[in-house]
Amino acid sequence: MGMTMTQKILARAAGMESVKAGDLIMAELDLVLGNDITSPVAIHEIEKMKVDGVFNKDKIALVPDHFVPNKDIKSAEHCKCVREFARRNEITNYFEVGEMGIEHALLPEKGLTVPGDVIIGADSHTCTYGALGAFSTGVGSTDMAAGMATGKAWFKVPSAIKFVLKGEFEGDVSGKDLILHIIGMIGVDGALYKSMEFVGPGVASLSMDDRFTVANMAIEAGGKNGIFPVDDKTIEYLKEHTKRDYKVFEADEDAEYDEVYEINLNELRPTISFPHLPENTHTIDQVHKEGDVKIDQVVIGSCTNGRISDMRIAAEILKGRHIAKGMRAIVLPATQAVYMQCLEEGLLKIFIESGCVVSTPTCGPCLGGYMGVMAAGERCVSTTNRNFVGRMGHVDSEVYLASPAVAAASAIKGYIACPEDL
Repeated sequence: MGMTMTQKILARAAGMESVKAGDLIMAELDLVLGNDITSPVAIHEIEKMKVDGVFNKDKIALVPDHFVPNKDIKSAEHCKCVREFARRNEITNYFEVGEMGIEHALLPEKGLTVPGDVIIGADSHTCTYGALGAFSTGVGSTDMAAGMATGKAWFKVPSAIKFVLKGEFEGDVSGKDLILHIIGMIGVDGALYKSMEFVGPGVASLSMDDRFTVANMAIEAGGKNGIFPVDDKTIEYLKEHTKRDYKVFEADEDAEYDEVYEINLNELRPTISFPHLPENTHTIDQVHKEGDVKIDQVVIGSCTNGRISDMRIAAEILKGRHIAKGMRAIVLPATQAVYMQCLEEGLLKIFIESGCVVSTPTCGPCLGGYMGVMAAGERCVSTTNRNFVGRMGHVDSEVYLASPAVAAASAIKGYIACPEDL
């Protein structure tokens, strides 16, 4: 029996000719990632191991991005812990305020993630790098500690689900709508500990940013990872961002999949995930039939939708318009480079003139940390990736997940809307 793309990458990393679903393997790691919330726990654990430094100072990335610039004394202490560890171990890829960004947007931008890599990160959305043809997955802080110390990690080889994409997006539909549609279709545990492998002629029509968004939210369907084939768009992205060598893997024709789904991209509509699970999806047409859903806040940004294409989409909709009276609209470019590009293209001016506020890169609002925490009874349309109870503030607040296009249109109307409604 042949192997899937993910299984081939894991076999290479384990030094084995082949692996199959369910095998337990020890794999060599190409990158270990941590942030300001998860790294301190890993650092304390690695100190208990009494090892002599880290396995490779060039293959660890530490990105304080959740509560930075520091929101309080506790977050400042966490960042100090990470900063001092990075200095002691001469970590090459440590990104502090001023050069940092939201980790899952920053690492591909810096060229640290390439096809064929095996990447672990103490953050569940580490699966983002599957957009580049890498195997990347989230782990706990203790696994991160072991990875930093040894450069290895245990894995159970996942089985896979194949998503065959056909056609092209129409109108204001994007990668966010695709992944929300999939999660609505299979549920938040529909891909539990499975590799979500995206193939088919429709892949070519997806931008790299669309692919990052889809891979980013594989975990919201329970997936171990999400992964795309390496094509001309991937290679062009890599030429722009990295000089690293990489290895391209392709699934065998006789690879085994637990399920196969076909999705016609041209049939998708703007999709919104209602509280309190990402699987609770509604198309914009269903929303209109059910009646207006008034909102108090909009957040455009995050590791899911904070890249330059997301900023451009939102700015195009907001240009010459103003957000609804009483609305709070928060825009977060995902990295300093994206922020600078927004500045150079005049997007920041559009955001501010429309009534939005623009923040330095941070994950703050996504997890109810700061820069957008909600009170009881408030509703937010957000381009982030989770809408659990209390995710962005009070347990009686509500989060509606959507694309940048829907978020921007909703900010203008004051209720859930899409550009067609303007």
